Amino acid sequence: MEKITLYINGEERQVEIRPMDTLLHVIREVLGLTGTKEGCGEGDCGACTVLVDGKTVNSCIYPAIQADGRQVMTIEGVERDPELAKIQKAFVDHGAVQCGFCSPGMILATCALLRENPNPTEAQIRRGLSGNLCRCTGYQAMVDAVESLTGGER
Repeated sequence: MEKITLYINGEERQVEIRPMDTLLHVIREVLGLTGTKEGCGEGDCGACTVLVDGKTVNSCIYPAIQADGRQVMTIEGVERDPELAKIQKAFVDHGAVQCGFCSPGMILATCALLRENPNPTEAQIRRGLSGNLCRCTGYQAMVDAVESLTGGER
């Protein structure tokens, strides 16, 4: 076991990990933050997306040791920030949340996208969300939700 320090949603947390632990395992099983989901376990679906130092990562394949000393934001951190919570509200208001399994990853991908580019085009929005799969919505509602946060719907 090795001790690492994570800054999860703005809080310093020291955790003991095994060499092969993924960040997803630490988030869900060690820290009890269950908003982050495991879909495929192979880094393909985006359900496990979190932000590490502001960049999206697939936590199911991201070694926990690589997060030592870094800022990690999960969906629980989004709901604590009133500015970021607007993203969640936009997803609900535009019907972009159905079963909800992909929503945490989609919302965190949106956070990263809007931090990098506060006024993305539709093509940039689609590219920004492209690492996240959804079986329910067909994606247009998600694009509409993001567009509503960029100064109005197009």
